[in-house]
Amino acid sequence: MSFIETEERQALRAAVAELGAKYGPSYYVEKAKSGGKTDELWAEAGRLGYLGVNVPEEYGGGGGGIGDLAAVCEELAAAGCPLLLMVVSPAICATIIARSGTEEQKKHWLPRFADGTVKMAFAITEPDAGSNSHRITTTARRDGDGWVLKGQKTFISGVDEADAVLFVGRSQDQKGTLRPSLFIVPTDAPGFTYTPIEMEIVSPEKQFVCHLDDVRLPYDALVGDEDGGLLQLFAGLNPERIMATAMAVGIGRLALDKSVAYARDRQVFKTPIGAHQGIAHPLAQAKIELELARLMGQKAAWLYDEGDDLGAGEAANMAKYAAGEAAVRVVDQAIQTHGGNGLTTEYGVGMLAGAVRLMRIAPVSREMILNFVAQHSLGLPKSY
Repeated sequence: MSFIETEERQALRAAVAELGAKYGPSYYVEKAKSGGKTDELWAEAGRLGYLGVNVPEEYGGGGGGIGDLAAVCEELAAAGCPLLLMVVSPAICATIIARSGTEEQKKHWLPRFADGTVKMAFAITEPDAGSNSHRITTTARRDGDGWVLKGQKTFISGVDEADAVLFVGRSQDQKGTLRPSLFIVPTDAPGFTYTPIEMEIVSPEKQFVCHLDDVRLPYDALVGDEDGGLLQLFAGLNPERIMATAMAVGIGRLALDKSVAYARDRQVFKTPIGAHQGIAHPLAQAKIELELARLMGQKAAWLYDEGDDLGAGEAANMAKYAAGEAAVRVVDQAIQTHGGNGLTTEYGVGMLAGAVRLMRIAPVSREMILNFVAQHSLGLPKSY
């Protein structure tokens, strides 16, 4: 692992930052508040190849790794356009299909992930399961030459703008044991309905409860092997944490840049407020914590791209924890630095609080990460 990004990665960051600046926070916020979608930005990012940098070249992608996609996500977030579906569609879903899908699934989906002409949501969380994926009750039973799915999922992002949803269910393996399995469900499938969840977060991407009422699917809706669902699932969850890290760091960078600019210009006692240690030191601390989180995220991406799933899992969890904590603190300090202006619409700082607060909860809570580190990194007894 190099601590200096390649020239290609740096060029990618610069190009994506330029695209993000073309749209910027005003575009994102207007879409969020009007109920619109960031379709123009998504489509342009797809045409330019940024959404498919991690898709294998033989399927129309850039042939890069999750580190490249994370760089795209971070730069768009830093430009004021944090695209939540980037964490889901090209990172989780495309990765799982690229790793575990049939050749037909790869040919059908991956080129469209690569050019941004398809979006796929991901559904694992259930009302009574939460972080305990072993309690998932969504079931898939064989019926003739196909499947019948029944169950409910909650807090599923972007279903209203997705073409399909990758559902985590439980099916019987050849020994009769219920094991996790992955199914691609078109959003227009009969028996599949979804209802919005009212949220306080300012985002164009909405959250939904999904209902599967005896949804019939062909056999090839199953992704990968009937007996390999858990390993296939984890192939997508590490990229999810890496991408969440990148998004949190990007939002943190945006808040810090706004704060530094304000602290340089704002004068109260004949000198810029940034000259006072009460302002300067917390911003310096925020910079340090963001860089540390970013570095751990890059380590996790490097390990994942090198094929070290075990090492990547530990690093991805640590990175996501660090980024969530750092982003919350930097946004809080950004609001404090701006004073009353930090809560005005004009300065666009207060609205970031809900977005980064979410990063301490999803896609995995800080408490579950601490459980993971205590058990797997420190070797302490399991506490839950």
